[in-house]
Amino acid sequence: MSGFKVDAKVVLLGKEYGGKTSLVERFLHNRFAGEMPYQNTIGAAYGAKRVEAFGRQVVLGIWDTAGSERYQAMSRIYYRGTWAAVLCYDLTDPDSLAKVHFWATELRQHEPHAHMYFVGTKKDLLDDDPEARRVDYYSVVEFANQTGGGPVFETSARSGENVDELFSRIAKDYVKESREGGNASSSSIGSGGVALDPSTTSKSSCRC
Repeated sequence: MSGFKVDAKVVLLGKEYGGKTSLVERFLHNRFAGEMPYQNTIGAAYGAKRVEAFGRQVVLGIWDTAGSERYQAMSRIYYRGTWAAVLCYDLTDPDSLAKVHFWATELRQHEPHAHMYFVGTKKDLLDDDPEARRVDYYSVVEFANQTGGGPVFETSARSGENVDELFSRIAKDYVKESREGGNASSSSIGSGGVALDPSTTSKSSCRC
């Protein structure tokens, strides 16, 4: 999809190896990135998809940002003007949640109108081994409430659990706000950086 107007800009932020790219791959292409060789995202990768919400077709323009510390400053370019920020953390890695705290603070300071969605990844690993959980669901909910953020999802790119539900919620929230005359606004594809296809940039051989 190219050369058309995006309804809502969506940016994924989080720690390296936190499952962002696999989440995007599952949503955009209905495939699991863990079945392909791993490549780090450089800068950001871009994709778009139409989602139906309340009888309306909403185009989500999705930026998958690099999680590496060396690209952190670059990520600020990509979240500029975003409507929704998907803050990803690995349910088996407590350090990844600390990175979510960092990005939530950044967004509140620089993009106060951005809608935040807190997304735990790799839930399939918990289904295989409940003892692998290192991030408590309710602690994330509490943090989301404290920051004025949005809902909390626990997802699996491997099985697809809650992936479509996440992006459907974003589209529905966008339609609701646009009907209420809020901050919902359209933007052209490519705003914030070079448009790249996530399928050609960041793939993972692990359960991400």
